[in-house]
Amino acid sequence: MLDNYTKIVLKSGKDQALKRFHPWIFSGAIKKMYGPVSEGDLVVVYSNQDEFLGIGHYQIGSIAIRIVSFVEVVPDFDFWKMKIESAWNLRKGLGYTEDAATNVFRLVHAEGDGMPGLVIDFYNGTAVMQMHSIGMYLIREDLVKVLQEVMGDKLKAVYNKSAKTLPFKAEIASEDGYLFGEKTQNEVLEYGLKFKVDWELGQKTGFFIDQRENRLLVQKYSQNRDVLNMFCYTGGFSFYAMKGGANSVHSVDASAKAIDLTNENVELNFPEDTRHEAIVADGFEYLKDIHEKYDLIILDPPAFAKHRNTMPQALKGYKRINTRAFEQIRKGGILFTFSCSQVVSKERFREAVFSAAAISGRKVRILHQLNQPTDHPVNIYHPESEYLKGLVLHVE
Repeated sequence: MLDNYTKIVLKSGKDQALKRFHPWIFSGAIKKMYGPVSEGDLVVVYSNQDEFLGIGHYQIGSIAIRIVSFVEVVPDFDFWKMKIESAWNLRKGLGYTEDAATNVFRLVHAEGDGMPGLVIDFYNGTAVMQMHSIGMYLIREDLVKVLQEVMGDKLKAVYNKSAKTLPFKAEIASEDGYLFGEKTQNEVLEYGLKFKVDWELGQKTGFFIDQRENRLLVQKYSQNRDVLNMFCYTGGFSFYAMKGGANSVHSVDASAKAIDLTNENVELNFPEDTRHEAIVADGFEYLKDIHEKYDLIILDPPAFAKHRNTMPQALKGYKRINTRAFEQIRKGGILFTFSCSQVVSKERFREAVFSAAAISGRKVRILHQLNQPTDHPVNIYHPESEYLKGLVLHVE
């Protein structure tokens, strides 16, 4: 059944992670390849004792193979339909597909849904696909057909946004654009709040869906507080703070385009509301002089570390920025602080924040430990898919 695929044999002892269903094979684990292989090809993986281990996409780089199945099956159209149906049914069971107040959610979360290298976010009729592996990119047309069959008339368009996420070593010139349908609108609802989403030019797929529940928690803590939303991007946390009754809300980002979109979103939800001010500024510089100006601060920076070799510097960055917040937040203030760096574990992030608290000399208590929402499921065999970490802290 799998004779047409190149066989790859692993070195002795390098099969244990796969036997525990971890979907990554690193290049150093490969002993021999029996046949030609090109980037994106499906390959069959065996142990040095000739035991079948899995089938996956081959890729040039440190992570050489991403397993898509641990059973002997041909990954054909029906295989991918089964995978996406499973992802869709999970979201349906969680209430995402029929929620009148929220029409934006993650449909496919890569390894979390057993589809390494593939992310699909749904924006009120438009599915935005982002491929991080050549193997997924090569079957994009089949994936579009699968989405049409699974989602029916709920799907109006499919947009490919993979030009900047595909591995550069593959030398594939992907162009972002619509694979099905066309752009009709870009307004979505999240818990009844309106957002303009720019999936064509914005970061990631256009919106940070993974902070949905954490934004709602900010709303609960915002009554009569002066709020700073640092690294605000399109202002998501800010609108929840305003809805929660904040006295004032300042949204800060280094990107003028992000601030423009923040202001546009404010007008959608709170027209002519004088409580809000959007500021273009570097986050570290802005935090130098905010002495007791705010009693609720949100720190949601971009990933400081995308690779393990940058982790020490990233941890210094988290410590530095949290130290500034601890030193200057008002007594009795609330700090929401996050890391979206996959390579930074919950323990290492918490250590960085602990160090920052110790440097500030403030009394700090943990109120909540936060992570990603249920439409970003974590594969229990792949702890790396739990990438978002957050703490809510009370500072005296």
